[in-house]
Amino acid sequence: MDLNNIELPASVVADLYRNFLVGENVKTKEAIIPEPVEKKEGEVALKIQTVQGWKSLGSNQRNILVVVDHDKLVHLPDEDLHFLTEILGACRLSLDDVGIVNRNNYKDMPYKELLTHFKSRKVLLFGIDPATFGLPMNFPYFQVQAFHDNSFLYSPSLKNLGNDKLLKSKLWICLKRIFNI
Repeated sequence: MDLNNIELPASVVADLYRNFLVGENVKTKEAIIPEPVEKKEGEVALKIQTVQGWKSLGSNQRNILVVVDHDKLVHLPDEDLHFLTEILGACRLSLDDVGIVNRNNYKDMPYKELLTHFKSRKVLLFGIDPATFGLPMNFPYFQVQAFHDNSFLYSPSLKNLGNDKLLKSKLWICLKRIFNI
């Protein structure tokens, strides 16, 4: 491996570019998402893609929606993002595979609109109970719930999970079922 071909884990990249992965255009209030561009040898380039009105982190290539709820933040704290990337890595996923949305940014938006926009089939609710998310039902932590061709998983917040081995093991059992691991 030479210096031009270094592969970094997603958590390291997220830490290095925590202020640059997704930003917000202050004038237009549009989410800015970096998109890789073909580069010449030795150059690093990013093309910025603007998505009108949506604030999300990740590329959502596998239509997996991760919903968190944090006041005064666009997405989630760095510690939670690091823990989430570890969880995704254990599931053989990365930030490219999911779309992370802070529900605090879309309190009045119906859940159906979020699911439609992100074309989600699997939804992970961290710290947001199903009724608050807008679902017409409520179910307990760590119960994989099918509803309208989607699989939902309700779990404690990432901060609470990070400090409790029992909760982590319960989450892992559910994630293995959802992602066929």
